[in-house]
Formats: sequence, C-alpha cells, structure tokens
Amino acid sequence: MQVKKVLTYVAVAFVVFYLFTKPAQAAEAVNGVFVGILHGADQLAVFFTNVLT
Repeated sequence: MQVKKVLTYVAVAFVVFYLFTKPAQAAEAVNGVFVGILHGADQLAVFFTNVLT
C-alpha cells in the first residue's frame, strides 16, 4: 500500500514538473488525449448506428 502512495506522489510531481517546464507540449498531450477520446466516441456512435439500422 505504501508503494502505491509513493508512486502516485511521484507521478503527480512529474505531471506538475512537466506542466511548468513545457506547458506547450503538455497542452498538446492533453489535446491529443481528448482528440483520441472523441474519435473513439465517434467510432462507437458509428458502430451502434450501423447495428441498430
């Protein structure tokens, strides 16, 4: 349990460090994640549209 807590703190510290040192790249990474999620949602919508018609 203690290892999980330490790894979580290290991950959060890395994210904060990345945001402060390279904000443009961090914004691109977040944008890429959202684009991927939206693309996946669109593909699910296409799938269910094709299944239900």
